[in-house]
Amino acid sequence: MASITLKSFTGLRHSSPENHHSTTTTTITTLPKSHHRRVKILASKSSPKLTGRNLRVAVVGGGPAGGAAAETLAKGGIETILIERKMDNAKPCGGAIPLCMVGEFDLPLDIIDRRVTKMKMISPSNVAVDIGQTLKPHEYIGMVRREILDAYLRDRATAAGANVINGLFTKLDKPLDKYAPYVIHYNEYDGKPGSAGKKVTMEVDAVIGADGANSRVAKNIDAGDYEYAIAFQERIKIPDDKMQYYENLAEMYVGDDVSPDFYGWVFPKCDHVAVGTGTVTHKPDIKKFQLATRLRARDKILGGKIIRVEAHPIPEHPRPRRLAERVALVGDAAGYVTKCSGEGIYFAAKSGRMCAEAIVEGSENGTRMVEEADLRKYLEKWDKTYWPTYKVLDILQKVFYRSNPAREAFVEMCADEYVQKMTFDSYLYKKVAPGNPLEDLKLAVNTIGSLVRANALRNEMAKI
Repeated sequence: MASITLKSFTGLRHSSPENHHSTTTTTITTLPKSHHRRVKILASKSSPKLTGRNLRVAVVGGGPAGGAAAETLAKGGIETILIERKMDNAKPCGGAIPLCMVGEFDLPLDIIDRRVTKMKMISPSNVAVDIGQTLKPHEYIGMVRREILDAYLRDRATAAGANVINGLFTKLDKPLDKYAPYVIHYNEYDGKPGSAGKKVTMEVDAVIGADGANSRVAKNIDAGDYEYAIAFQERIKIPDDKMQYYENLAEMYVGDDVSPDFYGWVFPKCDHVAVGTGTVTHKPDIKKFQLATRLRARDKILGGKIIRVEAHPIPEHPRPRRLAERVALVGDAAGYVTKCSGEGIYFAAKSGRMCAEAIVEGSENGTRMVEEADLRKYLEKWDKTYWPTYKVLDILQKVFYRSNPAREAFVEMCADEYVQKMTFDSYLYKKVAPGNPLEDLKLAVNTIGSLVRANALRNEMAKI
């Protein structure tokens, strides 16, 4: 078995009092009796400075989370190793990204297949509502292929100085003491088909687990299980005249036939459409739901040829544990996929960058060892920023995805211009948009009305 060791771990196992202990200073100033005594505390980092080398971090997984993390680490002075098992991986997701991601991550427009400015939300009874009338001329939803986006972000990480390795992470040996290295084990591939790979070990100071819903890093830190959905997608090459219909249009289908707890989709790509669905509660029936999605869209994809079939687990909520000492989880490995919409690309890249920024800051650009407290800042910032978004979408899914009548009510609501504006503003810029009190009151009344009608319809259907 080959092994890779750090240049030097001198001083990490045995801290010297001079360099590595806390330099906390307490100064007590005596004041007049009428005043309280003031205590001034000056604190500096207690983690040791690194000598002769920079902090080394392994990023496991080369999707949006891993690519964004690796680039940020490398730019921040961290010796960065990114391990990805499948360089041409094409995860089966719709591929929608919000407008803010294009700007925040400086994405070139040529990796965006389509700019969607129109959406159709289609109810169980095939009532279609057009969405997008509130978009400004420059606003759109980007449609990407994961194999293109992921490769681009990895290439950018390489250009920043990260070492990208084609390998399969297998396990993690925990440190023997506080500042000792982690030992990661992986199989490194030579690119030849059928190669079993060479077993390699490497010592690192910290690990970012960006290895998806089935994260091996998560298992190694006992991060706990979570509910997950199965996403199933077919890429279908359709005739050019039918492709024109989807030039800047995406479709979402709701109904028990396409999914009992999610939705079906037809999203446009460069020269084909992605048709898919997902479910948490009825995984064995996923192919039946996929067939129903194709049937609902059959007139618009008639004559199409399936060119690729994909399936993958999608997490439904964050893991019970996302951090253990110097190992942190990001993206799908952490469980960052929203309810209701099933969105994860932006949140994966954002969490990877946030985690890496916390490591760069905590290590003072790679010159110090990091501690759990440094990585915990990433979790605190993440939860504070995005908890409201996840909570709102969780509530929407529980209210409107529970029955066909409720879905009919949901689609009816989507016809409202104010609902569209609030929805798109929140989606495109990843903030819960502040509402207008009067319009919010109207929306509440309309929502109740829609739900009452939906419940009445359900009762009538039950009688039949």
